[in-house]
Amino acid sequence: MRRIVRILVCGGLLPLAAIPLAAQSPRQTAVLAGGCFWGIQNLFEHVNGVTRVVAGYAGGRAETASYDRVSSETTGHAESVQITFDPSVVSYETLLDVFFTVGHDPTELNRQGPDVGASYRSAIFYMDEEQRRAAEAAIARLAAAHAYARPVVTQVVPFSGFYRAEEYHQDFATRHPDYPYIVINDLPKVAHLRDRFPRLYREMPVLTSSR
Repeated sequence: MRRIVRILVCGGLLPLAAIPLAAQSPRQTAVLAGGCFWGIQNLFEHVNGVTRVVAGYAGGRAETASYDRVSSETTGHAESVQITFDPSVVSYETLLDVFFTVGHDPTELNRQGPDVGASYRSAIFYMDEEQRRAAEAAIARLAAAHAYARPVVTQVVPFSGFYRAEEYHQDFATRHPDYPYIVINDLPKVAHLRDRFPRLYREMPVLTSSR
């Protein structure tokens, strides 16, 4: 069971990147880690243009990609989400803006709020050089805007594999909206998305467990 310590408050200071929408592919994929995957999955399921969000593990090997093993903090994995999106509706750069300004606090090293350990680290697993450049540019914009009092510690690392988490983790926040951890740590992220990015927000999430 996760220990509830405090409410995570993220800085929402970075303006939406003024970068044209990509249109090379009907579907693209992003893999991001920003603390407990319950909240990050729930957040991106409410973003227009996102067609699927899967909770899982990235950064380690396939044979260690289970919740019990990852929680031991010995696998190299981070709790992550695999986001499938339509770049004609929402760009990769915009997803990164949501990630940094709503999804988590990128200045916390190897933790997010009440969750401590490298499996809760902030990381972007880029699929190609275009995504790498976009991630590094987003971090540079944060620094230039002095969006946070502390340096951003988000890792920008090449994608090496994503492994779907156990089914009981999928869409956990939607299925358990009254669970105290969700109420305190995760529902505020969706409310922040609605307030800060109203054009991106959709009321009904796109669920993974129903597929």
